[in-house]
Amino acid sequence: MSEKEADKSVPRRSFLGMAWFATLSLVAVQGLVAILKFINPVPTGGFGGFIYAGKIEDFAINSINRILAGRFYISRTDQGVIALWQKCTHLGCAVPWDESEKIFHCPCHGSTFNEVGEVLGGPAPRPLDYFPAEVSEDGIWVDTSDPRSRNHHDPSHMTQVQG
Repeated sequence: MSEKEADKSVPRRSFLGMAWFATLSLVAVQGLVAILKFINPVPTGGFGGFIYAGKIEDFAINSINRILAGRFYISRTDQGVIALWQKCTHLGCAVPWDESEKIFHCPCHGSTFNEVGEVLGGPAPRPLDYFPAEVSEDGIWVDTSDPRSRNHHDPSHMTQVQG
């Protein structure tokens, strides 16, 4: 090897340093991409977006129907429909509808709610939260990305049903 060729070669220590830097940079970039994907998930049409609950004919007046995909109940009264979040306002437990008692009964601490989510008893400080619902010709659509809290039930929380 000539003297000129020896001058152009990279010393071993420098080469290893550059290799380590490149490897660590690649790992850091991959980690950053993974964190960004975790922080900003792609919505797939489930909870956190619009959920199709069903045709209005499927919901009889004075009935409560659970919609599993959206984690809510559709309560239909003679005043309209309301989509009630199944989450208790006390500590966030899932609140099932008790058909025999005709109330929502929280199994964790005993809060009870009526068919429109008003507190009947227990430690819950306010009515069940609800989601905005739209009733159209093709059925009921509920926006689960917009839970609404309330201090009391008001008929304006209900979505009117035509016919």
